[in-house]
Amino acid sequence: MSVRHALLALLSEGPKYGLQLRQEFEAKTGEVWPLNVGQVYTTLQRLERDGFVVSDDAEAEGPQKTFHLTDDGAEELHDWLRTPGGDDAPPRDELVIKVLVALTVPGVEVQEVLQVHRRHLLQLMQRYTRLKQDAAHDDVGLGLVADAEIFRLEAQVRWLDAADVRLKRFPVTPPSGTGTGTAGGPATAPAARRGRRTTGVRR
Repeated sequence: MSVRHALLALLSEGPKYGLQLRQEFEAKTGEVWPLNVGQVYTTLQRLERDGFVVSDDAEAEGPQKTFHLTDDGAEELHDWLRTPGGDDAPPRDELVIKVLVALTVPGVEVQEVLQVHRRHLLQLMQRYTRLKQDAAHDDVGLGLVADAEIFRLEAQVRWLDAADVRLKRFPVTPPSGTGTGTAGGPATAPAARRGRRTTGVRR
């Protein structure tokens, strides 16, 4: 989420002060993403430094300091809206990393990890579904945010289901070992560590 561009979009409607920007941001996103007022002012300072916004008084401070969008700021906003996201490496996904790690930890049942997270995701989907049902019919912003979260969570559930099928078809045996270090010695013998470095990562 780009807070700086969200603030530029709000300022495109007219001059506003920091606290007003935070309130309108949360209102237009259904209060799903709370925004710290300190983050708002820090972002505004950077936008002003970059020439994308100007304030009534550059030397003044306080909650009533009003900010205006500049022509450069409007151009930056329009460029951002029309520029697709980067196609470089995908972001690190904590759920994917947890499942990959679970495959390597002795004593951990990966299917149990999958089911725990699946249940949690389904509960979140139900929460956003209720949020959308309870919202006013004309609350377009909240509806869009709730739909986006529901679809994102649904995709994760589908990935967990696919992972469950794949792992049942091709079981992965965790490496042997105690799993945790003890006072008597390390969790993994030095020879085993050297062996892994030599053989590389198993695909």
